[in-house]
Amino acid sequence: MMNDKGKMNKARCPWPVDDLYIAYHDLEWGVPAHEDRKLFEFLLLEGAQAGLSWHLILKRRENYRAAFDQFDPEKVARYSASKIARRLGNPGIVRNRLKIAGAVQNARSFLAVREEFGSFDRYVWRFVEGRTIVNHWRSWKEVPARTVESDAMSRDLKQRGFAFVGSTICYAHMQATGMVNDHLTCCFRHKELP
Repeated sequence: MMNDKGKMNKARCPWPVDDLYIAYHDLEWGVPAHEDRKLFEFLLLEGAQAGLSWHLILKRRENYRAAFDQFDPEKVARYSASKIARRLGNPGIVRNRLKIAGAVQNARSFLAVREEFGSFDRYVWRFVEGRTIVNHWRSWKEVPARTVESDAMSRDLKQRGFAFVGSTICYAHMQATGMVNDHLTCCFRHKELP
């Protein structure tokens, strides 16, 4: 089927509603991420998204990248009270004191986990036994907000001092980083990804 611009329409999940969301869906969502900085980026962004729409955060992603030193956990972990205060004045990000302080705390906890396990990747992928869980949802209504795996991840992260890591946020993180493949079976990405 052709769209009004003469391009082929691909069957995809129903949630991408604009070009930004379509690009994210087609190129990133569900792609297995194993690089620690990428995993930290999604951890920080998912925490910022708590109670808000992912679309809002995605539109501000470049602002977050600039505000949080290209998602460098070593730099974020060293933020002082004055650096946190400056971010509270940044209109390009969600200016929530708890979320910004939580990002700094998460960077510190992230580094501790990396020290213990050798990489955050090695730690976090344990919750899915090191491989993507491939689901076979036919309707978006079937996709859960949380799972046994995200419950376990949430509990463990909280015990390690992380903030904004409830089970629903953890499941969104798992979806974003390809720990689970939740593309619908009718979506072209379902077969392309592990």
